[in-house]
Amino acid sequence: MAAYVFDILVIVGVTVMTLGVIGIIRMPDIYTKIHAASKSVFLGAITLAIAGMAIGDLATTARLLLICLGLILTTPIAAHVIGRAAFLRHEQMETEGAIDESGELLPLDEQHPHWRV
Repeated sequence: MAAYVFDILVIVGVTVMTLGVIGIIRMPDIYTKIHAASKSVFLGAITLAIAGMAIGDLATTARLLLICLGLILTTPIAAHVIGRAAFLRHEQMETEGAIDESGELLPLDEQHPHWRV
């Protein structure tokens, strides 16, 4: 039974990761590419780790749990750093209908000061 669970989880994980890679290729700007990379590929890697836990022994499961913990901690931080770097380099959003809510393009006045984080 564990072999069937493993097979299903591997297929799901590889499918999710493949969709993430396709999303990275097809998305128009860096901000939407970050979304595809950080969400889809992360979920695929976690699914593959869970598949390994389904058939692995205790030592393998412990290692895979540490890998999952590392992914959970580092993936959002890396996506944030990449997005922040793109913002500081003034990368424009190319997605249709995108709205810049940073306030960077608004005129400066006394009632609405220009803040830059």
